[in-house]
Amino acid sequence: MLTLDFNHLLDYTDWERQKWRDPLRQQGDPVLKISVGSHGDGRFATVGDLVRHIFSAETRYVERLSGRPLSDTSVVPNDSMDALFEFGQCSRKSLKELIVSFPAEAWDRPREFTLMNFSLTVTPRKIILHVVLHETRHWAQLATLLRLNGIPGDFHGFLFSPVLGGELKQEQVK
Repeated sequence: MLTLDFNHLLDYTDWERQKWRDPLRQQGDPVLKISVGSHGDGRFATVGDLVRHIFSAETRYVERLSGRPLSDTSVVPNDSMDALFEFGQCSRKSLKELIVSFPAEAWDRPREFTLMNFSLTVTPRKIILHVVLHETRHWAQLATLLRLNGIPGDFHGFLFSPVLGGELKQEQVK
């Protein structure tokens, strides 16, 4: 049976964050004000809100698994690239610390959590996997949103990342 190593997914999303941070910085903080459109679920309205949401989810799941009260992440400015990615560094550091310190016997023990106005019973292992998949899904949404606003992207897929080796070379056209 294939087992999942969180470290590969964390390495991938660390790489993905860096791949986004640099081009977003080149665009400048105004890119954070781009609207995500009128058909969302109301949780975020701008690119800055979406980036903050990615890091907020990571922060809050760590807090839930640690039994700590949830932070008010709305205090993180959604219009400052530096503030957002600094928040992301903190959330990732907390997640990695949780993973290495979490009791081995507790990873697959279901726990009950309240999310918005829902009750959810799920294992900590599933929550961590969700956190990483949640992030990758939102980066893909961001890529589409930026392309629709005239900002081209780069190869961000796992296949193109340095995680687990491999190399991407552009072939010379003959």
